[in-house]
Amino acid sequence: MAGEMRNHVKYEEEYILNSRGLKLFTCRWFPANQDPKALIFILHGYAMECSISMNDTGTRLAKAGYAVYGIDFEGHGKSSGLGGLISCFDDIVSDCANYFSTICEHKDNIGKMRYLYGESMGGAIALNLDRQTPDYWDGAVLVAPMCKIADDMKPNPAVITVLTMLCKVIPTWKMIPTEDVVEMAFKEPEKRAEIRSNPYCYKGRIRLKTGQELLRVSLDLEKNLHKIQMPFLVVHGGDDKVTDPSTSKQLYETAASADKTFKLYPGMWHGLTSGEPPENIDTVFSDIINWLDERSAIGNSRLEKERKSRNDGFISSKKKMVS
Repeated sequence: MAGEMRNHVKYEEEYILNSRGLKLFTCRWFPANQDPKALIFILHGYAMECSISMNDTGTRLAKAGYAVYGIDFEGHGKSSGLGGLISCFDDIVSDCANYFSTICEHKDNIGKMRYLYGESMGGAIALNLDRQTPDYWDGAVLVAPMCKIADDMKPNPAVITVLTMLCKVIPTWKMIPTEDVVEMAFKEPEKRAEIRSNPYCYKGRIRLKTGQELLRVSLDLEKNLHKIQMPFLVVHGGDDKVTDPSTSKQLYETAASADKTFKLYPGMWHGLTSGEPPENIDTVFSDIINWLDERSAIGNSRLEKERKSRNDGFISSKKKMVS
């Protein structure tokens, strides 16, 4: 495991093997001189990665006192797999669930709150993790989540029909015509240049199978938003042209969660935590960290049950030793 100190934050990298034998890149940010308040698991967007494009996110959250863990999905960033290919979205969800649960169940992390943090496609993964294990996660921060792909980003229905047929024959071909996502997602020219120069960000056209999976997942989520149970904060730019802000509002209005918050930022774009002017980014992160701090300070019923179980086990073992 490689590690270094960055701006009073401890940063580490490590490769792991998933259940399919693929090498996946993982990274983590820790506060330098304190026990973390809670665990945060960050999930990047389509064609993105964690260690460079989400380094500012990891650093900000670690400076706020959280242990932050990231993973590059199969076909993304520094992980194995054909660049930009999502053969099965459910495999990505499973990879994240397996890695994150390993971190959560480590002896040093027992008794800590667990939060998901998903941007765009990563938000869709976070929501599917909640649907998979509803009582496991203590909450999620959803940044412009991919609950529905904006109409401007989708090919017309006739083109979708043709591409679906071709997908059965040439699933890895880069053929899906879309707008320039980087140009539409990030307001600041410097951020666009950074992403375009990042060798670990995929920049080709969307592969046929990837497009089919993203469309399938977003349609499924849109129909099942009412099943989301975990506490969440959803933040969305009012001028987002990549994912639909109205669906984030729909998530807020229909989700079964008892603790839910929706913040819409007028004039901001899709990349509202990295592609906006600094003062806008600061505003969004202030809201995110305040939301996390309020909930980490008071705990929840899952944490109380976990502590009671450990305490009961300790008392039971002492009684056995005495007898």
